[in-house]
Amino acid sequence: MHSLQAPSAVVMIRPHAFASNPETRDDNAFQTLANRSAEATSAAARDEHDHAVQQLCDAGVTVHVFDDYGESETPDSVFPNNWFSTHPGGHVAIYPMFVASRRRERRMDVIEMLKRDYRVQDVIDYSGLEQDNLALEGTGAMVLDHVGRIAYTVKSNRADPVLLERFCTHFNYEPIAFEARDAHGRDVYHTNVLMGIGTHYALICLDMITDPERRATVQARLEESGHTVINLSHDQISDFAGNAIELSGRDGLVLALSSRAMAALRPDQLSMIEGSATPLPLSVPTIETAGGSVRCMIAGIHLSRR
Repeated sequence: MHSLQAPSAVVMIRPHAFASNPETRDDNAFQTLANRSAEATSAAARDEHDHAVQQLCDAGVTVHVFDDYGESETPDSVFPNNWFSTHPGGHVAIYPMFVASRRRERRMDVIEMLKRDYRVQDVIDYSGLEQDNLALEGTGAMVLDHVGRIAYTVKSNRADPVLLERFCTHFNYEPIAFEARDAHGRDVYHTNVLMGIGTHYALICLDMITDPERRATVQARLEESGHTVINLSHDQISDFAGNAIELSGRDGLVLALSSRAMAALRPDQLSMIEGSATPLPLSVPTIETAGGSVRCMIAGIHLSRR
């Protein structure tokens, strides 16, 4: 089974100079420091990435891997879903990033590969808006329902409201923006740590949405668009249970998530997922110290093959 929501091909970046980025630590409460040398940390992240790629390939997902040797000083490059996204009908977006080191992650070889191997009709590049200190960090800032055409977005300095409106007008999505905070009252930095949308279900921590009316709206829209809402706890979000992505594999739908996230899910939640997708746990504990997990590592390709 192939689903418009669940791409069968992805882009991943193999890190050679991975680190927990000091530039992003101020507003990313998920970041921690790995307690070993930079070389050992980077090597461990690379191994985790390579094992994840192998597991995805074994499940029948096409993975386009690009190496980042660190020459541009891009410690977060293992998370490419923030700087570009692809959309059915042949559309590609390139995004403005909040901090300088993340802006250097954009690379034209990825875009050229997409143009070569897939049907790309247009590329809309918003990155010039960084000059105006505007950011919209791709499918980290927005969790997209590709079927219902809704862009769920946590308000933050990484998701400018004007730019969100512009993206939604260009790409024909309805914006649903809301404020979200963790159990300690800290603002959530990216929407995709709070929620993930599959074909038939949605993972979300509704309690993080601060406004009760907005919370009810989000839940209602997810249910109206045919999703079983799997409500996650604050603790499960801390274990990256919301940072998952559904993909189309050889034998059906799979939900790629981290081993830590999988362990955090309750049996009843897992059984709701397993009604339509097979969980695919990937062990990425070192990479998670940078404040992102499996969803952040995977840029889905929602384009037709040439």
